[in-house]
Parts: sequence; C-alpha cells; structure tokens
Amino acid sequence: MNEVMQFVKKNDTTTELYIYGEIRKQEVWEVLFDVESEHVSALSFKDALDQVETPNLCVRINSMGGSVSEGLTIYNLLNSFSGNVTTIVDGFACSIASVIFMAGSKRIVPESALLMIHNAWSKAEGDAHAMRKAADDLEKITQPSINIYTSKTILNEIEIRNMMDKETWLEAKEAYEFGFATVLEKAEANQCLNDRYLAHLIKENKALKTKILSTNKQDDDFF
Repeated sequence: MNEVMQFVKKNDTTTELYIYGEIRKQEVWEVLFDVESEHVSALSFKDALDQVETPNLCVRINSMGGSVSEGLTIYNLLNSFSGNVTTIVDGFACSIASVIFMAGSKRIVPESALLMIHNAWSKAEGDAHAMRKAADDLEKITQPSINIYTSKTILNEIEIRNMMDKETWLEAKEAYEFGFATVLEKAEANQCLNDRYLAHLIKENKALKTKILSTNKQDDDFF
C-alpha cells in the first residue's frame, strides 16, 4: 500500500484508513510497473476497503483535494460500507477531500484543522461554443458536491453555492456550527508539554518528588 493511503487494523472492532495526499486516478503505467504512487485513487481505496473486516471504520484525512470523479467514487464506496463510518480531519480536508469527509456518520474536526470548499475547475480550449459547454459541464460536475453538503449541513443550496463561489475556508468551529462536522474536538491546552516539563522538574528535585509521592500515592505512573 502506498505511503499516503495506509491501512491499519486498530483492534477487532475498528480499522483505520488514512487518506494523506492528492486524490487522483491511478495511471496505467503505475499499475503495469507496480509503482508506489504518492496519491490516493478510488481503486487503491477500494482495494483497502475490501480488506476491512471490522464493523467500525475510521477514515483519517489530510488532503488538499484532487480529482472530483475519484473523490466522489471514494465517497460512494464509503456510503456503501456495511458498518459504521467515522471521518476525522487530521490537517486539511480541502476541495473534494471535504466531500469525502462528509461520508462519515460521525465527522470529527479538531480545533487545529481546516476545511475548504470551492467549485470544480478545469482547463479548456476551443471556440466560444466549446468554452460555454465547458462552463456548463463544470456546473454539472460541481452539483453532486453541493447535493452532499446540503444533505449533511444546516445550509441550503444557495448558501452552499455562495460559499463555493468564493472558495471558503472553514475553521473547525465554523465547520461544526454549519454541520460539516458533528464533533468539535477541543485541544488540551498543551497539557502534554506541561506534564513533561513538570516531570523533568520533579526528576531534578528528589526532595520534591519524595514529598509528592508521600502525599499522593496514586501518581506513581506519572514519573
């Protein structure tokens, strides 16, 4: 499995899949020569999903987005999963990656994560008729994402369209308030760093360590 699409069975009930990187179609030469690519394709995701034997699936996302067709396929694959799906934004869930995020019945966004939504875009060339058709096609390609956002959030289609037209970045709190996320995961105010620093100070002061241990016997695992 490639480095940006990891498969981890946590225990007998939960499996984690990591979508870290660009979402795009797997090239023919990559398949023929078994090249480890630095992206996530619908095919590689399906191969990983087919190996999941646990009732719970957790999909962790850190991606700037990529191909709409590949992303929609991954979203639909997750919707067809027979068990429970939780999605988590570990960093960014941008563009089509934010659509994949919406596949979770439980959608977790930490305070330090971001979402971004915008319209589909592409390159085109040709005469005026070809350019108009390309614009019309892009509207249709964007519509499934709009449908997904409106079905999961508290926003209507007009509101979603306005946000996508402006390319909107959503902080974690905004994503939660609008309904993109169902859980806002709060930071622990550097508790880990504070505990490590305190442990260092205590180890440097044997007298203080002895005093604390004598007053609170339940803290033995801390040192």
